[in-house]
Amino acid sequence: MAAADPLRPRPVPVRAVRRELEDVFTLDLDVSAIPGGIAYSPGQFMMLYAFGVGEAPISISGDPHDGQTLVHTIRAVGGVTRALQKLQPGDGVGLRGPYGSAWPVEAARGHDLLIVAGGIGLAPLRPVVCHLLRQRGDYGRVEICYGARSPGDILYEAELRRWHEAEGMEVQVTVDHGGRGWRGDVGVVTDLLARVRCNPANTVAFVCGPEIMMRFALRGLRDLGIAGDAIHLSMERNMHCAVGFCGHCQLGPLFICKDGPVFPWPRIAPFFGIREL
Repeated sequence: MAAADPLRPRPVPVRAVRRELEDVFTLDLDVSAIPGGIAYSPGQFMMLYAFGVGEAPISISGDPHDGQTLVHTIRAVGGVTRALQKLQPGDGVGLRGPYGSAWPVEAARGHDLLIVAGGIGLAPLRPVVCHLLRQRGDYGRVEICYGARSPGDILYEAELRRWHEAEGMEVQVTVDHGGRGWRGDVGVVTDLLARVRCNPANTVAFVCGPEIMMRFALRGLRDLGIAGDAIHLSMERNMHCAVGFCGHCQLGPLFICKDGPVFPWPRIAPFFGIREL
């Protein structure tokens, strides 16, 4: 019955809860009891239901090749996400999904990849990196430019170091405010674009972060000579139903939940810069 009704959550147990940052945690959900697990593509999201509280749309941030564990990195900012943060292993969560469009990792085979992320915007891109590491020979050079507010706000810090050590992968990290002891870059993430070594004519770019950051990143990517149709971005707006019924996430003629959240730049460009849209 749950499989027949796309609006009915499927209950699954929590496998683990890990604190990432002061207000960010990662939730591992055990979906092994679901026949075939849950298959998803990098960039898609789930609706997570905290029983007795409500639902929230959360991007999947795990390895898409692991169908037995569903991983979500979540910022605790409202009633639902704070309720999810309090869960313990063995507690139950309701699932709907996966929903939405995905990062075009298959179409990007044979190309260089440039990943630009800000803050928790790295979480929806983590499945891309997991896929690239498993299929490393199918892609060219991979560069990751990541920006955080401060050294204490760097998400997946240990993983960023491991990614940097992988063959053919370059990771650059910058922070808005360094503070005592910080020896890395200070500045906005778009400052890092001047140092990337991808071939612009053969590069596909994936971008996720605050909208203001993405707006400047898009300008920087175009300045590098990357074609507009090779740039893809993930939008994270206020989604409620995930199936285009409620209208909360409407952007012009588009619904982020069912037309996105991942968009090629030419499709969203006419609406992206319109004030208060």
